[in-house]
Amino acid sequence: MASPEISPAAGGAPPSGGTSRIAARARLEEALLPSLVALLVAAIVGDALIVSFGQAPAAVFRLLLDGTWGNSYGFGQVLYKATTLTFTGLAIAFALRAGLFNIGAESQLAAGGFTAAVVGLSLPPGLPWIVMLPVYVAAAALGGGIVGGVAGELKSRFGAHEVITTIMLNFIVLALLSYLTSTYLKVPETLHTTEIRSGAVPRLADFFEPFHGSAANLVIVVAALSCATAWWYLFRTRRGFELRAVGLQPEAAEYAGVRPGAVWTRAMAISGAIAGVGGLNFVLGYKHYYEEGFAGGAGFLGIAVALVGGTHPLGVALAALLFATISQGGLAVNALVPKQFVEVLQAVVIIAVAVSVPEVRRLLRARRRNA
Repeated sequence: MASPEISPAAGGAPPSGGTSRIAARARLEEALLPSLVALLVAAIVGDALIVSFGQAPAAVFRLLLDGTWGNSYGFGQVLYKATTLTFTGLAIAFALRAGLFNIGAESQLAAGGFTAAVVGLSLPPGLPWIVMLPVYVAAAALGGGIVGGVAGELKSRFGAHEVITTIMLNFIVLALLSYLTSTYLKVPETLHTTEIRSGAVPRLADFFEPFHGSAANLVIVVAALSCATAWWYLFRTRRGFELRAVGLQPEAAEYAGVRPGAVWTRAMAISGAIAGVGGLNFVLGYKHYYEEGFAGGAGFLGIAVALVGGTHPLGVALAALLFATISQGGLAVNALVPKQFVEVLQAVVIIAVAVSVPEVRRLLRARRRNA
């Protein structure tokens, strides 16, 4: 007997308007409430930590907001940090939708930035950024996509767990990039390459004077487009439907005619490509060269962004703004609380999400069953 064909439109008659509204409300509750509960828990723990340092929570959080969203420079820095976190968070969220845990966003980010820098160094000087940006995006996506695709292929062909392979690839790729940079490309007595001669992306300060001094640049537009494209792919295309089906139940998806191995390889390659494009934020929009260590921490913090954002592209963008605010705000409140406070607060958010997401969803489903 032939296997049934998997289709997002499969099924009987379309649900009635009332049923559709109830289902939409249920999805919205399960998407938003766990993260809100986690943030509430984190705020309570943060208040307790601030009190233990002998400070008033209201004063510390007011200073944090004043140093970030309260002035143009601080807000620009939040946007800059959120841009990188959006790419790494979106990369990890994309893989999670396929049931894969991509721990290698840091090396994929670095690989994308390195590939873009090499392309930039090979170009003649003076080419306009708006013409060269698609070339850089393609180069960065290729660099990150190769690293991610290797992990995906190892998963689909040999069953190697993606957590192990992406962790090991972090070490391998970062060591290889360090060797290539220090041996062939670096400026003497530094850890970075020479500056890119063509296509450097303008900063926001070039268009909005209040952002003067901040590193925010037009790569943020690429991040927004990446979120929109990821949403369209995941929720409006057949390939995206198959990816989500494999992530939920690979055996059922395979029975319906989907090849999980091909989906895993494709998902990890796209995930790596997304992370790789994030390298442009530093290489093309900020320093205009590749530097060893520029991706440090962004990949692992991207895991928190993906989880807090509910693995949804819009949620990822909002979570990236949250963690960027906490990161930049740590510089503003350093006079009142130790700098480690920010790291502890980020960790508390991650733990709260890990605990609250399954528990809140269990309570919501139990309430609906009893209704």
